[in-house]
Amino acid sequence: MNIKKSVASCAIATILLTGCGSSAILMTPVENIDKTPLKVATLSDAQLKDWSHSDLIADTIPGMSVDKAYADIFNKLSGLNPTTVIVGVLDSGVDINHEDLRNVIWTNPDEVAGNGIDDDKNGFVDDIHGWNFLGEANNEQLEMARIINKGDDGSETYQKAKAEHEKKYQEALQNKAQYEQILQAVTQADAVLQEELGKETYTSEEVAAIQSTDPKVLQAVAIMNQMFAIENDAAEIKKQLKEGIEYHTDQLNYNLNLDFDGRTIVGDDPNDITDTDYGNNDVIGDKKHAKHGTHVSGIIAAQRNNGIGIDGVANHVKIMPVRTVPNGDEYDKDVALAIRYAVDNGAKVINGSFGKYYSPHKEWVWDAIKYAASKDVLIIKAAGNESYNLDETNVYPNDNENNNPEIADNFLTVGALNYKYGPEMVAVFSNYGKNNVDVFAPGTKIWSTTPDNGYEFLQGTSMAAPAVAGVAALIRAYYPDLKANEVKQIIMQSGLTSTANVILGGDPSNKKPFGQISKSGKMVNLFNAILLADKVSKKQVKL
Repeated sequence: MNIKKSVASCAIATILLTGCGSSAILMTPVENIDKTPLKVATLSDAQLKDWSHSDLIADTIPGMSVDKAYADIFNKLSGLNPTTVIVGVLDSGVDINHEDLRNVIWTNPDEVAGNGIDDDKNGFVDDIHGWNFLGEANNEQLEMARIINKGDDGSETYQKAKAEHEKKYQEALQNKAQYEQILQAVTQADAVLQEELGKETYTSEEVAAIQSTDPKVLQAVAIMNQMFAIENDAAEIKKQLKEGIEYHTDQLNYNLNLDFDGRTIVGDDPNDITDTDYGNNDVIGDKKHAKHGTHVSGIIAAQRNNGIGIDGVANHVKIMPVRTVPNGDEYDKDVALAIRYAVDNGAKVINGSFGKYYSPHKEWVWDAIKYAASKDVLIIKAAGNESYNLDETNVYPNDNENNNPEIADNFLTVGALNYKYGPEMVAVFSNYGKNNVDVFAPGTKIWSTTPDNGYEFLQGTSMAAPAVAGVAALIRAYYPDLKANEVKQIIMQSGLTSTANVILGGDPSNKKPFGQISKSGKMVNLFNAILLADKVSKKQVKL
């Protein structure tokens, strides 16, 4: 399930409702990154849009040193002729016509467009740019709702799903009402301040400078001052609140609705892995739902140095869209078949910015992960956005269950960083886990591509995973001799760590050392990863 809900809007709701009632492979030129001073100044708009590419030492922002790597490494790697790496993006759909993506979209070289024939005999007719396993479907139930609909089988899973569903349904009802109440209050406050200041847009400083004895104005100032703690723009605040209302409405109408069946339109049996004759070649799908996959794709490989929009992490990459993730929980069958499709059609890296907490057919997905490993394909997976300790809660898909040994060595799970280096550098929403999260990467307020040539900030571990997928793709482009498991280990070993105690789940009382919340204890660093990959490839270093 890709996460639509704005994390910032959750914080807005909390504040307003309350108011109303270090052992790293340090290839950077320092001995200890903990000596880096905290950045006190607010990031400029340009810094915020590019923070994930920043360098911790130079910028005091915990980015991946992408700009530094391109400036100081790639133009100095003599004798290397990078290959093109295909990255499979298993997601909600990708706007393959976006101005910043159209030149980096994979095209099946053995398929003739529009002739209605499976020219390459891969089982998919006219799959020119990928495949759509969802057909015309967009909305879906959560897996817990599907489990309930199958009936009480006396299992612990059924009882857990039923109890959790009842809780979440009531929460969705309450949250929708609260968001609507908050939006009304903010809209009214905004109108009052516009009239008071004589302008449609205003800054927090202008609001703070208002001197009035009018109770209506004072109340509006109080409300917006609380909002400005999250966002410094009234229009953005209202936008995020509307997204919150939409998210909870979708939960009630689709995700948690026991009477809703989004699969009928697809025409297959989702409980039969041998029923594979379904889907189509429309890898965009509905553009509203394609926002997530388009954003993910831009993070990986938006065309660099074209003077348009943004630069993705990786060049020498082609994006293979595989539409797999609805607004709701993905089906295990679709995930398993999508992994196999990407592998069989040449992907060497697969990005999965989705996940769920029930998986009735997890063995199908495990078999697909192992199949990818046998074909030397690296899978990058988002850790999830519920602030869970994944050593205590299973998330799917994953490479193990209940902390048992990993089923394969080609699966890398990514948590999300915030742009504030220090105690707040773990994103408030990010899952974590010493055993079951491998690394952390930028995932808060990430600027990337959206449909119809748009660009937008989104956040989540969904944004952190593709950042790492871009790093993996670059390593595989420049060092094709390195195997998937070696690339995984290079990414984990070459990152930067910190001795800081970091806040988890936004709760200041819940702190752990950064080095203890993932298996590597590291934040991904492209600069270091390429240097280590070069040494491993030349047999100068053993992993």
